[in-house]
Amino acid sequence: MTDTLRVILEIGKKRRVVAGAMDWPGLDRWGASEDDALEVLSSYVPRYAAVAERAGMGSAFARARDLEVVERVPGSSSTDFWGIAHVPSQVEGEVLSPAGLERRLGLLRACWAYFDDVSARAFHELRPGSRGGGRSRDQIIRHVYGTEPQNWSRKVGVRTPLDVVLTPDGLATHRQAYLDAIRAHNAEGRPARTWPIQFLVRRTAHHVMDHAWEMEDRDLT
Repeated sequence: MTDTLRVILEIGKKRRVVAGAMDWPGLDRWGASEDDALEVLSSYVPRYAAVAERAGMGSAFARARDLEVVERVPGSSSTDFWGIAHVPSQVEGEVLSPAGLERRLGLLRACWAYFDDVSARAFHELRPGSRGGGRSRDQIIRHVYGTEPQNWSRKVGVRTPLDVVLTPDGLATHRQAYLDAIRAHNAEGRPARTWPIQFLVRRTAHHVMDHAWEMEDRDLT
């Protein structure tokens, strides 16, 4: 860990740049240019502080304020379309130490808990999105809980049926199995198929936080 906020920039082919804080899974934002992406990322630092606090890392996160771009990654058409990181960086290909992995998994758990809290208090109908539509609270919950086993945990061999992950006990069991599988892959130096373990954790946490913040921004209460 350092006292800088180390950032990976994924540069799309035409119109979007994704900035991801490599040491703080879940803190990923996009902009129309490198400077714009970094500015948007900086604006979300105060919001992410609640995640760091929940993980017991509030003081360390408070010190990491100066942004340092550590790598620029050529993106894909998906980078432009979704505004989400799709191409792993070289630095994320490094196998983490057990302590380094547990630190990231602690933040992932904090992201999950943050999402669960937001979804529990948000009104069931949400303010329309920027295009006049958007999912309801319950649709977002179903999307987030269901997308994880369908897209990411399966990369490390965890395939939880949707009807299971949508129950409290099933969700808890799924998450524990997912964490254990990540640990096993990292201990053996194995990637999650074509993704390094660091990138898998980052993408999982980003999806959770992206929709948690969406619910907060669209909450009618």
